[in-house]
Parts: sequence; structure tokens; C-alpha cells
Amino acid sequence: MATVDYFERKLDDKRRLTIPAELRAEFSGGVVITKGFGDYLHMYPQIVWDNDVEPALSGSILDERIADLNVQFREGKVQVQPDEKQGRITLEQPLLDYAGIEKDVVAIRAGKYWRLKKV
Repeated sequence: MATVDYFERKLDDKRRLTIPAELRAEFSGGVVITKGFGDYLHMYPQIVWDNDVEPALSGSILDERIADLNVQFREGKVQVQPDEKQGRITLEQPLLDYAGIEKDVVAIRAGKYWRLKKV
């Protein structure tokens, strides 16, 4: 079976993104959505956030770079659980506004996480 590294979706009227069936196991433990480094969002499986991102954000209290990353990733961060039936997650409006996403979303794998951006 081929690995899914890219998908496009339209958000429904409730701002829900449907995760492809092939990827639902990856996100079964939960999803963390944050602002990205540019005009896009990051979508992490909860386990990646817990095991990789949180430890990376726990650097020295006096390290300005670490402080800036904490602000970047925590401001507007949401943790959601995909619904079991259709694998949908709700994207919060402030995050959509940040990324300029209105209806059409492109998701691209970036290593252990995904970038969500407008079409």
C-alpha cells in the first residue's frame, strides 16, 4: 500500500477537515493544531506532540529562541479528537484566519507532522 503524503479537502460548513481513512490510525490518539512558521498550520499526531515537540519546547527558561517557539506554537493551539465515524476534526476560525484558509485545504506531510495550507 502506498504512503499518503499529500491530500486535498474542502472544509464543511462547521469548519471540519476529514482525515483520509488511510491516515486515521496515525491520528487516533488525538490531533494538535498550531500556527506554522509561515502562513500555514501544523497538524501533529498527539503522540508526536508529546514525544517530540513538548521536549523541544522545554529548553532553557532564558533562551529567547525557545521562548519565541513556545509563543508561536502555543498561541491558538488546539487539541482535538477525530470523530470515530468519519475521522473529522474541527479547525478553529482564528487558526484558519492565520493561514488564510477559507474552504479548500492542502495537507502535506513534513516528516512527523503535516502542514495545512490554502489551495
